[in-house]
Amino acid sequence: MRRRAFNSPNKLFINALLLFSLFPLSTIARPFVLVLSKDDLEDNSSSSTTDDDSSTEWDEFGDSDNKSEDELDPGSWRQIFEPDSVVSSPKGNNEALYYSGVRKMISAVTSGDYRLMEEAASEIEAAAVDGFPHAQSALGFLYGTGQLREQNGAKAFLYHHFASDGGNMQSKMAHAYTYFRQDMFDKAVKLYAELAEAAVSSFLISKDPVIEPVRIHSGAEENKEALRKSRGEDDEDFQITEYQAQKGNAGAMYKIGIFYYFGLRGVRRDHAKALSWFLKAVEKGEPRSMELLGEIYARGAGVERNYTKAFEWLTLASRQQHFSAYNGMGYLYVKGYGVEKKNYTKAKEYFEKAADNEEAGGHYNLGVLYLKGIGVKRDVRTACKYFITAANAGQPKAFYQLAKMFQTGIGLKKNLPMATALYKLVAERGPWSSLSRWALESYLKGEVGKAYLLYSRMAELGYEVAQSNAAWILDKYGERSMCMGESGFCTDAERHQRAHSLWWQASEQGNEHAALLIGDAYYYGRGTERDYDRAAEAYMHAKSQSNAQAMFNLGYMHEHGHGLPLDLHLAKRYYDQALENDPAAKLPVTLALMSLYIRKNYENTFLVDMIDSLPGVYPKVEAWVEKVIMDEGNATILTLFVCLLTVLYLRERQRRHAVAAVGDLAVPLQPNNEHELPAPN
Repeated sequence: MRRRAFNSPNKLFINALLLFSLFPLSTIARPFVLVLSKDDLEDNSSSSTTDDDSSTEWDEFGDSDNKSEDELDPGSWRQIFEPDSVVSSPKGNNEALYYSGVRKMISAVTSGDYRLMEEAASEIEAAAVDGFPHAQSALGFLYGTGQLREQNGAKAFLYHHFASDGGNMQSKMAHAYTYFRQDMFDKAVKLYAELAEAAVSSFLISKDPVIEPVRIHSGAEENKEALRKSRGEDDEDFQITEYQAQKGNAGAMYKIGIFYYFGLRGVRRDHAKALSWFLKAVEKGEPRSMELLGEIYARGAGVERNYTKAFEWLTLASRQQHFSAYNGMGYLYVKGYGVEKKNYTKAKEYFEKAADNEEAGGHYNLGVLYLKGIGVKRDVRTACKYFITAANAGQPKAFYQLAKMFQTGIGLKKNLPMATALYKLVAERGPWSSLSRWALESYLKGEVGKAYLLYSRMAELGYEVAQSNAAWILDKYGERSMCMGESGFCTDAERHQRAHSLWWQASEQGNEHAALLIGDAYYYGRGTERDYDRAAEAYMHAKSQSNAQAMFNLGYMHEHGHGLPLDLHLAKRYYDQALENDPAAKLPVTLALMSLYIRKNYENTFLVDMIDSLPGVYPKVEAWVEKVIMDEGNATILTLFVCLLTVLYLRERQRRHAVAAVGDLAVPLQPNNEHELPAPN
């Protein structure tokens, strides 16, 4: 009765001056929570209110042109997965050899052709040895994961180092994550700052929804609901909406445009299609499309850039009470685009209108004005407060600015660990996150091997969701995962070891389910030697995240003395804590407390022996209880089981009373002068 599938609620009750949650990950991995106090807001530097321009590199309103995703993420696999979106063709023999190797590698894990994988690795290595940075990045990936190469962290680090110096951004991510795991924040923060800056460059002007990588599993089961909503154009809901749009429904037109513009629900971004649908929606009187049309023309997304048209559309949208349009208008006045001339006063007025209507972009843009002293007296503290408000509302660029403040100690006290964590969150929204979309598309098509390869690549870059997805695929699909080992397909030992490593990395980043699985692996000896001490360590790690299941397991280990001292009082305390953290644990905790009561009060009876012998009599009873009773909610069977224990207990008590009664009747038959029974021989 040890295992019980119940989820611990994410409850954080923190009283502080300022509190905001950054990019909630899911119900499995806890959100990143940042707490700021008055001390954090104190700025001891004299530059906070002076005209010093020491932060020129923070210029949000610089004149740099928007770069394409290929420029921001050179050497990516986009031309393999999205060939229509890539204009340039490979240049030089090494680049051609590199992409040929990557294509063969992807084909190999799709078809299960081991020899093709060998060819792929050889081509990638040839280009890497010749100094091609993107091939060096791929070779670092092969060494890091132990695919057709002996797993070697030192070699992986070295190749990623060369690739990073050569401009490969994904190797910079891998490098930064390695430093991050080792708490080498002075090195990690520099790399993540560069990556976050590139990520910010790819964000849209007014609002870019944070699209989280989809977790393909929910605990031990497939996350069917999330997968259903991620099928893109194949999704039934999308097809119904598209049909309504084609029939002239203005709201449906706008919705389809949104899907294509932001790339929501598994739909690939297509600015040209988004523009077409927004224009049709406006013709039908849909005002919400006006703001996005203004942004499209300002960015030149899917159309030739035209700031005059952009300002016209944004003005129309603002008249329809779409207050976020004020951000775009203010931006154009700051730049002097599409208007008569630069006008910082008007820009500030528009940003304030947006902020007054609780638009995060307005708060963020005001923060930039005060940070740079654009049209106002420079005031870093005021800028910081605006950034915090914007971050509280989920504005990604605000996280970037706060990270800069923590890094430099301007506006906030210098704090490299916090700066690194914030930069990491922003960096993970960069164009290299396309790996997640390609992995999900592959998984939905049933190409599990390809999905595993892509999630493994993301896992190396430090994405927690990818780490847990890759580990889950290994556990769920086994040989079908097309996991490649050092000398062929992964052996069971290699697969378990790799899954264990991935789960552990995910647990380090707050994934409670991962820590529990690691504990289970050690407790039951799955893919590793049974080690109760390490199991207890993993459960303690999950307990530190207020996980009720971990508390229950620790209670069980104390009850039976497995890896922890036999202590019934501590066992009860952990069981009670599990119930306090998750009311859903009431049933298993009640049964566990019944077991404790029997163990304490009837120590040497057949009831205790029966409870202890259940795993030996029927090794799968635990899995059966979890599957049949817990997952399917078969309360009837559980009730019968409890009743059986109760009946057995009552019969045992009745037998004892009967024996005692016979003893009482036999006493008068003994000699009156004999007060004690003779000692047994």
